Amino acid sequence: MFDNVPLLLHGFEIALSWHHVALMIGGVLLGILVGVLPGLGAPNGVTLLLPLTFSMDPVSAIILLTSMYWGALFGGSTTSILFNIPGEPSSVATTFDGHPMAKNGQATEALTYAFMSAGFGAMVGVIVITLLSSAVADFALKFSSPEFFAVYLLAFASFVGLGGGNPFKTIVSLTLGLAFATVGQDTISGSLRLTFGFDELLRGISFLVAVIGLFGLGELVLTMEEGLRFNAVASRISPKKVFQTIAKMPRYWFALLRGSLIGVWMGVTPGGPTAASFMSYGVARRFSRRSANFGKGEPEGVVAPETADHAAGSSAMLPMLALGIPGSATAAVMLGGLMIWGLTPGPTLFVERPDFVWGLIASMYLGNVVAVVLVLATVPLFAAILRIPFAVVAPLIVSVCFIGVWTVASAEFDLWLVLAFGVIGYLFKKLEYPIAPLVLAMVLGDKAEDAFRQSMLMSGGSLGVFFSNPLVGTLTAIALILLAWPIVAMFLGRRRAGVAAVPAHAERSPS
Repeated sequence: MFDNVPLLLHGFEIALSWHHVALMIGGVLLGILVGVLPGLGAPNGVTLLLPLTFSMDPVSAIILLTSMYWGALFGGSTTSILFNIPGEPSSVATTFDGHPMAKNGQATEALTYAFMSAGFGAMVGVIVITLLSSAVADFALKFSSPEFFAVYLLAFASFVGLGGGNPFKTIVSLTLGLAFATVGQDTISGSLRLTFGFDELLRGISFLVAVIGLFGLGELVLTMEEGLRFNAVASRISPKKVFQTIAKMPRYWFALLRGSLIGVWMGVTPGGPTAASFMSYGVARRFSRRSANFGKGEPEGVVAPETADHAAGSSAMLPMLALGIPGSATAAVMLGGLMIWGLTPGPTLFVERPDFVWGLIASMYLGNVVAVVLVLATVPLFAAILRIPFAVVAPLIVSVCFIGVWTVASAEFDLWLVLAFGVIGYLFKKLEYPIAPLVLAMVLGDKAEDAFRQSMLMSGGSLGVFFSNPLVGTLTAIALILLAWPIVAMFLGRRRAGVAAVPAHAERSPS
């Protein structure tokens, strides 16, 4: 496990070059802006920046994208506390106690608690990646086509069984994503699929176009419909109060550890930062001695969700790097970026490009430290940006979205396609369908299909190949259990309700 230390030190040599440090600072500042502006978010911000990285070295490109990701997570916390507007979905839980603290004149304390907790959670997530990534990669090197298909099936099933939302809606989202992934020319038979006579669809649907529409335009239309209003509180940062608040952080050591564990678990599984922040807040409120004060400006109500949010955000990179399976929507976008840069996500990446993997991991340590410092220093600036009328900000966001789409292939058809995905994203948000499974299916659909076909060729068409050895059998069995879990949970819930109703009925019946 500790054999990774020399590799990490080499990663720091790469990440500490002046060029990469400058990219970290620029990426964090862009990320904070993305997180602050409603209608944007980490997945869309990373997507819009991705076309600019095509000519960059992959190490520099991934450092820029991950730094933007950290900045976006921090920026979402800023607006949650000062404006009661979560810039990121994962920052919603921070508004419950962060904004009441700000209205009570404790804006500096609330922001400091949020940023220090976020930094702690992110560091825990990065440490987990450092210690476990090589072990997971070595284990995954034993995989062949059946094992890889079982892992992809497990990733899809995890969203159904562990996603926390309506499993039927998750299945619909996954199915649509798999359908979009099959558009174009079949890589094995060469036949055309789902092109409907459009020559432009021969090259398939770019996941970049889809993500910009789903996350960018869809979220923007929803924000406009809800009628955005900015009601800010004072946003000055007092250095004295910052240090006083940092000195109080050890009081919440248990909330920090508990939030980190919840975040790491939800990051490695496809629960994601949003589910992690809500779960951590709920657990903290349930077991806190000051639970009655939650919702009125309780510091632990800020510490708990922020720690879990950032622990999940950073640890989501582990399955992406070691297995080629993203643990969040943003990680799914980055996974697509790796493919565009000519890299193969998964265990072979550690062997073929150790400079990429360990340069990225080292930059995650540095990037989060840079993010904590910059976000404290720039709160007044970005709070002032938020006072710009949304009628001015919205057209700028739309322009950036269309410019990003045009840079993908300079195709007019993509401009219409992004509008279509914008409508899908809007409908998904209105009807509460999860978007992350759709993105995951679009990214992994081709790989899952190829692995399945190769497995069928190996076995002569027998599905028994997915139970042919203990490893693939275990993975397949877990995936099937997760797929069936919502039905089992519903059955158990009804049975418990029936058992609970029997004594109540018996008490009312005459003796």
